[in-house]
Amino acid sequence: MTTVRVRHGAAALAATAVLLSGSGALAPAAHAAPSPAPSPAVIPPGLYGTKDPTYDGVWRQSLAFMAQQVAGVEPSRTAVDWLLKQQCDSGGFASYRPAPATTCTPSTLLDTNATAVAVQALSGVDKPEAAEPGTDPVSKAMGAGAAWLKGVQNEDGGWGYNPGAPSDANSTSIVISALAATGHRPGEITSSGGKTPYDALLRFAIPCDARTGGGAFAYQPDAKTGALAANGDATAAAVLAGLGKDLQTRGARPEQKPTCESPATPTAERAARNGAAHLAGALAGSGHLDLPPMPGTTTTTPQPDVGNTADAVIALGAAGHIDRAEPAVTWLKKNSAAWAEENGPAAWAQLVLAAHTVGADARDFGGVDLVRKLNATGPAPASVPADPKEERPAQAAEEERGFNVWLAAGIFLVAGAGIGFLLSGRGRKGKR
Repeated sequence: MTTVRVRHGAAALAATAVLLSGSGALAPAAHAAPSPAPSPAVIPPGLYGTKDPTYDGVWRQSLAFMAQQVAGVEPSRTAVDWLLKQQCDSGGFASYRPAPATTCTPSTLLDTNATAVAVQALSGVDKPEAAEPGTDPVSKAMGAGAAWLKGVQNEDGGWGYNPGAPSDANSTSIVISALAATGHRPGEITSSGGKTPYDALLRFAIPCDARTGGGAFAYQPDAKTGALAANGDATAAAVLAGLGKDLQTRGARPEQKPTCESPATPTAERAARNGAAHLAGALAGSGHLDLPPMPGTTTTTPQPDVGNTADAVIALGAAGHIDRAEPAVTWLKKNSAAWAEENGPAAWAQLVLAAHTVGADARDFGGVDLVRKLNATGPAPASVPADPKEERPAQAAEEERGFNVWLAAGIFLVAGAGIGFLLSGRGRKGKR
């Protein structure tokens, strides 16, 4: 089975430190992966999973929270406290801090992706009582995290994996989704250069009439040629961001026909719908996305990408294409259990979130109770629903959230230089 290929798997950071897959460009040394934890076999109390958390501790914890929330499960207080202690005084999160009692220093490698997903995950956990609203530890952590994210926005309006790194579609998308999910208006957040996150996101969109990858998003423009290469992971993330939605979204109804259009004045919403159309086409044959060839290998046999297929299901559901996601859901039901068993909480969480988006039964997903499997990877939950199939009422109106709110706020802004920005760039597998 394949290893986890989600945007935030352990292999992702290690790969980022060596080579931007498919780009031929080395990652800047300043943004190399952190050193391994001193004792990776020792898992701190409260943390989900049993594998070395060096590269994905905060990510897998946060994904687990979000998946439990949509299933009506309240995470353990021990688990919530573990996540809170990972935050630095600045508001940012590293991928994992083995010694959270130690104060963060300027050399602590903070992570925009981990911070964004932690902020979103904390927004759904129960808040302890406080004298004044918003003064409890969870609310304060959310506010500090969002403020940190806004403070490290790149001049082009986007975000890179670490502060100061070049903007990429995955990081920009996860930050947009997290800010939108926690009540912010990303379209009103401007950089020192006067750019919004959507200005940055549109730079990674491939026009519909491109020879290959029309409608998709690239991870980044190619460092040498500026060409854009379609990237399934970046596309799935960008669809959610462009629609103003996040990983906990419900599928939009009624069903809509996926179309790809490149108007003279592009918008983030239109680019997101183009991305969904691309994913619908990519899943139409086999029902799954494929892993890109690994650098240095000669094999030509495509390998299924389970994690990004689950991401694509969420994106299609968010765009109102649940029927187009059905082949992928069927494929996942038959082929994902062993993959998730091997890769742990983040993998189980991805499957729970995918099932939730399209209305599939996460407690009987191809005969597997995904929620039970996820819960077993961490501390016993604080509470579970009396009816195992009961989901939180707040999630039932998820299709009404996000996109309509964004429209009302008027935040689908145009890229500053128009369609010209969409005609070139580079692609990489956005594994984080």
